[in-house]
Amino acid sequence: MIYILTVLTAANLWTMLRFWQDKARARNGQRRVPESALLGLAFIGGTPGAYLARHLFRHKTRKQPFSTYLTLIAVLQLGAIAGLVWAQMPNN
Repeated sequence: MIYILTVLTAANLWTMLRFWQDKARARNGQRRVPESALLGLAFIGGTPGAYLARHLFRHKTRKQPFSTYLTLIAVLQLGAIAGLVWAQMPNN
């Protein structure tokens, strides 16, 4: 369990760093972090970090279809977590 929490913490911190880098690069007219990379980080467990970074840095909050894809990833992850919890319950 400690391993999973460590990996998820690292994924979320990395996700937040990449959102911050993308925002800084956008301000400076530099090459941006690909949206696929940001969504990939969310997919591997960085969804909470992605939502927190969007709020803190006010970045990619209205961007479509990015916002829809991020929401879809979050819903799929919540469904997977609910399924795992349900499968672990007695009498299932």
